[in-house]
Amino acid sequence: MSRLDTTAYTRTAIVLHWLIAVLILVAFPVGLYMVGLKLSPQKLAIYSWHKWAGMTVLALMVLRLIWRMTHRPPALPDSMRPLEKRLAQLVHWMLYLLMVAVPLAGWLFSSAKGFPVVWFGVLPLPDLVGKDAALAEILHAAHEVLAWTLIVLVAGHAAAAIKHHVVARDDVLTRMLPFLKRIGS
Repeated sequence: MSRLDTTAYTRTAIVLHWLIAVLILVAFPVGLYMVGLKLSPQKLAIYSWHKWAGMTVLALMVLRLIWRMTHRPPALPDSMRPLEKRLAQLVHWMLYLLMVAVPLAGWLFSSAKGFPVVWFGVLPLPDLVGKDAALAEILHAAHEVLAWTLIVLVAGHAAAAIKHHVVARDDVLTRMLPFLKRIGS
């Protein structure tokens, strides 16, 4: 993939995309699992891991947004209708917004609950708000709703990419998975 290739994402964009995707696809079910656990050292360790994953998503998203602002993504295929292109762009920006909002809401929730966020057990992050039980409940609900919204959009995003590969037979999926061959080519 050369710098002049306008049909593919850069290696950096691809790596950031898949690192964030893996973290989300692991952190979400871990989040669902951990809330049902009884208080124990194991539960606290899982919560810490979940927070690490969230803060890593947040940090990678900052890098991804900077990269996106400085490196234009490839154009969508001409075969897509204008409404499809607008919808794809809207979903991408909603995903970006949620990939920042979900970990941020979790960080705010932890702060309001009075539980520090210590990234990888080494770097203590500052509390964003003071301890406040009522605010913690609101932030917990916001974190959950945002996370569910994110996972639904991620599923739709993946389904659309597969549809482009299998039905439309265009290069949408192969731009993010360059080792795949375009079907029908």
